[in-house]
Amino acid sequence: MLLCFDIGNTNIKAALFDNEKIAYTWRVSTDTKRTSDEYFSIIKTLIHDAPVHFSQIDAAVISSVIPNLTGPFVNVTQRIINKKPLIVGPDMYNTLPLKIPATAVHEIGTDLLCDALEAWERYKCACIVADFGTALSFTVVDARANIAGVAIAPGIGTAFKSLFMNTAQLPSVPLEIPPTSLGTNTTIAIQSGIVLGYKSLVEGLIAQMKRDLEKETGIAPENVKTIATGGLNSMLKPVTDTFDEIDKELTLYGLYRASLYAKNNKETPINPNAS
Repeated sequence: MLLCFDIGNTNIKAALFDNEKIAYTWRVSTDTKRTSDEYFSIIKTLIHDAPVHFSQIDAAVISSVIPNLTGPFVNVTQRIINKKPLIVGPDMYNTLPLKIPATAVHEIGTDLLCDALEAWERYKCACIVADFGTALSFTVVDARANIAGVAIAPGIGTAFKSLFMNTAQLPSVPLEIPPTSLGTNTTIAIQSGIVLGYKSLVEGLIAQMKRDLEKETGIAPENVKTIATGGLNSMLKPVTDTFDEIDKELTLYGLYRASLYAKNNKETPINPNAS
């Protein structure tokens, strides 16, 4: 089995793959103050409760956008599988089918790279992935597997929390689809501004990206696939038909793909500075 960790700003998503299928998934709150011992205790309990024995896990892969947690999770995985995990990063990008601009090799988030990789593997054509996390990120891949660009905005939850935390009279309200855009009370007004406002942001930015991609590569907008992932993507599903596919586990599948490419390339180095 393959153990995957997607270390994000808000949550750490963990999964166990049995061949190409996810057998188990877990979410743990991201906390940079926790030690590797604390994380090991949490992960060990989750795995044993599955129930899975450590001896059934023969490899691990990590994507992390929190540098301070990469080392602790290397230690966690080493205690589980008795060897170093694969770290998704520039050291192994040469094994992937995606082509990353030289200026972006050390800048693109490894979660976004995994999103793009899995989207490309599924469609083998130009695609846009919208990842609804702490940040709302859009990653564009062209028809030749080049990462054409990225756009980043505050995530829906981030914007929502910022609104009521930084205003004196606006309360926290349920983050739900409002019955109308015409807010006749504070609750509907906030829901309209956040939920329907983000609907317009997503639809407008994806449409602009398709137009820009057509200008640069000649790909017709109707030939660009769109995929949504992340914790809050389902919120917009009832109010937009922008996405061809919604898969909240897309990043984890991308991690699995990355591990396969690295495994099949014998020259792939393990990051010596990971532990």
